Amino acid sequence: MAGVIRRLDETVVNRIAAGEVIQRPANAVKEMIENLDAKATNIQVTVKDGGLKLLQIQDNGTGIRQKDDMEIVCERFTTSKLQTFEDLSSIATYGFRGEALASISHVAHVTITTKTADAKCAYASYRDGKPRGPPKPCAGNQGTQIMVEDLFYNVSTRRKALKSPADEYSRIVEVVSYAIHNSGKSLTVKKGETVADVRTLPNASVVDNIRSVFGNAVSELIQVGCEDPKLAFKMSGYISNANYSVKKYVLILFINRLVESSALKKAVETVYAAYLPKKTHPFLYLLEISPQNVDVNVHPTKHEVHFLHEDSVIESVQKHIDGKLLGFNSSRTFFTQTLLPGPLKASSSSAEPSERVYAHQMVRTDCRSQKLDAFLQKEEEELTAAATPRRRVVKLVSVKELRAEISENTHKLQEMLQKHSFVGCIDPQWTLIQHHTKLYLMNTTKLQELFYQILIYDFGNLGVLRLSTPAPLYDLAMLALDSEESGWTEDDGPKEGLAQYIVDFLKKKAEMLEDYFSMEIDQQEGNLTGLPLLLDKYTPILEGLPIFILRLATEVNWDSEKDCFRDFSRECSMFYSIRKQFVLEAEPGEAEVTSWRWKVEHVIFKALRTLFSPPKRFSEDGAVLQIANLPDLFKVFERC
Repeated sequence: MAGVIRRLDETVVNRIAAGEVIQRPANAVKEMIENLDAKATNIQVTVKDGGLKLLQIQDNGTGIRQKDDMEIVCERFTTSKLQTFEDLSSIATYGFRGEALASISHVAHVTITTKTADAKCAYASYRDGKPRGPPKPCAGNQGTQIMVEDLFYNVSTRRKALKSPADEYSRIVEVVSYAIHNSGKSLTVKKGETVADVRTLPNASVVDNIRSVFGNAVSELIQVGCEDPKLAFKMSGYISNANYSVKKYVLILFINRLVESSALKKAVETVYAAYLPKKTHPFLYLLEISPQNVDVNVHPTKHEVHFLHEDSVIESVQKHIDGKLLGFNSSRTFFTQTLLPGPLKASSSSAEPSERVYAHQMVRTDCRSQKLDAFLQKEEEELTAAATPRRRVVKLVSVKELRAEISENTHKLQEMLQKHSFVGCIDPQWTLIQHHTKLYLMNTTKLQELFYQILIYDFGNLGVLRLSTPAPLYDLAMLALDSEESGWTEDDGPKEGLAQYIVDFLKKKAEMLEDYFSMEIDQQEGNLTGLPLLLDKYTPILEGLPIFILRLATEVNWDSEKDCFRDFSRECSMFYSIRKQFVLEAEPGEAEVTSWRWKVEHVIFKALRTLFSPPKRFSEDGAVLQIANLPDLFKVFERC
C-alpha cells in the first residue's frame, strides 16, 4: 500500500528551516551582530556555556519600533532591508532575508528589549516566532538587547552533536571578525561577567583591530589594493608578509558582509605556497565587490557567495598579491632550534669576545617581576566598588588648564619611576625602590600627587566606592572638631552649630560633588554614602575621613571654578594618601595583606609606572632621595 503524503505541520517546517540557518551558537551570534546595519556603534556580546545557556547581544543602534514592528520582528521573512526579489541584485547590508530572529526563536527562548530615540523601552518574549504577550514597558538605553537562552532546548540531537562549550566559544570569538571591518565602532565579547576576551575601541583603525583580535604576531601587514572597472570589482585589505606563517589559514573575506569563497581561498593559498614553509598558512583580510555582481542567496547561512566574472577576478587578485609579496621578499626570518647545553668544540677562528658586564655594573633585579602576594588581597568590608560610568568628554576650560599645568610641570624622574623595582617599606612615610644600580628613598605621603592627577585627568569619569553603612556628616564633623588637628577654640562658637553648618553647606554642594567627583551625599538624611574610586583595589584610610569632611568646608575656595576643582582635588588626594598618623600597624600574627604595606607596593607604586607624571618639585623637596649607588658601594666594600 502506497504511503500517504501529508503536509508537514508549520511548527515542524519552521524548526527544520531553523536548523539550516542556525547550526551552532556562532551562527546565531553572526546573525545578531549584523545589527551594525541599525547604525550601532557599540555592540556587546555576552556568552555562557559556549552560547547554549545564554547569548546576549546589546547595541546602541536605532532600535525597533514598538507598535509597528515588535509583533512581527521574529516572524520569518520580515525585514527592513529587502522588499522585492530584484533588490537582491543591489543588496549591501549585512542581513537581508529576515530569517535570523525567526529561526532563533524556534529553537531557543528569545527576549528582546528595545528602545528607539523617540519611544519608551519595551520588552517581549518570543516562542516559535510569535510574541508570548504584549510588550511591557521597562527601563533601558537606546538600542536593542536580544537575549537568547537555552539554545536548541527542543532539538536534543543538535545539542548533543555540538562540541565542548570552550570550542563553541572560540568559534563565537572568530565571528567577531566583524570588528576588523568596522573600524570606528566598538565590539566587545566576554564569557559571562569576566573580563572581555575581545575588545575593540571606537577610535581604532583596521590594523589596530586586527592586532586586538589576532594578537601582535600579525604586526607586519602589507596593504593591498587593486581594481578593474571592466570586471566591476575593487579589492582592498591587508595581507601578512612572507615572515608570518601559522598552522591555521585565516582568510577574512568581506564582500559586503562576512562570507567565504572557497575558490578565492584556494587561489590565494597557491600564491603563498611559493613563499611559506609547508603546512603553514597566511593571514588575509580583503575584498569588496559591487553589490549587483554578487549572488548572496547561495547558502541558508549566507556564508558562501558567488560573484560575476569569478575566474577573472580571482586571477587579478592572485597577480596583485604575488606582486606585493615579491616586493616585500627582500628579507626573511627563520626560527631554528636553540642549541642545547653541552661541550663546545674549539672554533678554528677566534670569535669576537662579548662585552663584559662587571659586577659593580650588573643590575640584579627586573622591574617586570611580580610577587605572589599581589594576588592575595583581602576584601574591604567597609567599602565596595560600584561600576565605573560610561566615559564622557570633559570640555571645561578650567579642567583643561589644570591638566596642562600637570603636563608642563613634569620632571624627567618619570622614566625612573616607570622602570623601578620595589624594595620595601621602612614605615608608612618612607619606601625604598631601585632603578638600575641606584637605590632611592621615596616619601610615600607626598605621593598624594598621584591621586591629585587621577582626580584631574578622570574628572567627571570616576567610579564610586560605596560605604556599607552610610556615615552621618554631622557625626564626622563632630569627630573632626574634637580632634587637635582641627584647631577649634571656644572663640569659634559651639561645636554643634559648626557641625550643623558643615552638613548644610555640603548638602548644597552634593549634586556637583557627585557629578564631577563621584562623592555621594544623601541630601535628605545628611549622610555620606559614596567616595571616589581612584585606583582599583585601593581604599583610603577611613580614620582620616572626619578631618577630610571638615577641610572641605573650610579649605576649598567654592567661589572660583578652577580654584574649587584644584582645592577639592588637593584635599581629596591628601585624604587618600598614606599618612603615618592614621595608619594602624598589623597586629603580631595578622596577615600582612590586610595592612597598608600591600596597598603601597601593589597598588600605589604599580600605578606610578603608568599613571604618574612627577612634578619638578620632587627633585628639590625631598620626595625622592638617592641614598646608594652600586659602583660607589663597591669602592668601599669591594663586593655586593
